[in-house]
Amino acid sequence: MEFLFNTNVQFFILAYLVGGIPFGLLLAKQFAGVDIKASGSKSIGATNVLRVVKETNPSLANKLGAATLALDAFKGFFVLAIANIIGLSEATLWGIAVLSVVGHCFSPYLNFEGGKGVATGMGVMIFMLPVETIIALVVWAIGAKVIRISSLSSLTALSALVIASFILKPEMAHAPVIMIAFILFYKHIPNIIRIFNGEEKRVV
Repeated sequence: MEFLFNTNVQFFILAYLVGGIPFGLLLAKQFAGVDIKASGSKSIGATNVLRVVKETNPSLANKLGAATLALDAFKGFFVLAIANIIGLSEATLWGIAVLSVVGHCFSPYLNFEGGKGVATGMGVMIFMLPVETIIALVVWAIGAKVIRISSLSSLTALSALVIASFILKPEMAHAPVIMIAFILFYKHIPNIIRIFNGEEKRVV
């Protein structure tokens, strides 16, 4: 058990546990009295919070959706910021980034189920790859405005981020970026199937 006293290991565990906090589920239950795991897409992310809460309280839905997005992004950023302040290596930071996303997508508090990981992925990427993430956010904003399908906009933005990372930082090890992208695409498989079947709902 000595490995648990290793600072890197402690931060890996912290990243997973903090990443797994289901803010969307907690906020929706506390302030709207609804269980988003039993409604809509059953995801714990901001989009499902917005969709489910909007059915009964549209004004509250926007607030809770925004809060969920911010908190899901911040939980990944938060652990990375602390790790960076105490001087952990870049390789360790990337490990923290990956585990934050894993925690959200496979939460230890929800029997290893979770959300799609987009907001948490954005939070860790804005810390690790700020320029590339800004490019992705611009792509997402355009997609959200034109396409109005949340999952498709997110996956398009994710693809743009991966491509931008290879173009702007060809020298870096891209394995963590690809791992995060793979997890997010994996979690979106049901959405991708619905997109091809023309059944994916638009954000209204």
